[in-house]
Amino acid sequence: MLRDRLQLTGTKYGCGEGQCGACTVLLDGRAMRSCRVELSAAAGKQVTTIEGLEHDGRLHPVQAAFLEAEAFQCGYCTPGMILAAVALLAAEPNPTAEEIAARLSGNLCRCGTYPRIVAAVQLAARAVRQGLPR
Repeated sequence: MLRDRLQLTGTKYGCGEGQCGACTVLLDGRAMRSCRVELSAAAGKQVTTIEGLEHDGRLHPVQAAFLEAEAFQCGYCTPGMILAAVALLAAEPNPTAEEIAARLSGNLCRCGTYPRIVAAVQLAARAVRQGLPR
């Protein structure tokens, strides 16, 4: 639905089984695998894709941090990683590197940029704590 009907192509199709995290979206602020959520289960809920994170022309701090830390290579996993990180920081604004790794462990990066992803989330956490514009 997101990609084909709504043309929100930032949400990637990965495994189709909820195992890779490429299709991660926020459903009422919680990171969910969109491939495992039936359309009827999303009715009446706020669905946020990567396209919905920017605000007033400004990238979300997590998006900006991913750019600054160069936390991607091919970029296929990036939207799902970013949305999972947004949900993480909403729940825990000061996560340790170990907490970041644990919470994002269900999002696979086939390029192996995990150290840069953790660094990006740490940068974003600092920005969020400092109250930088969203």
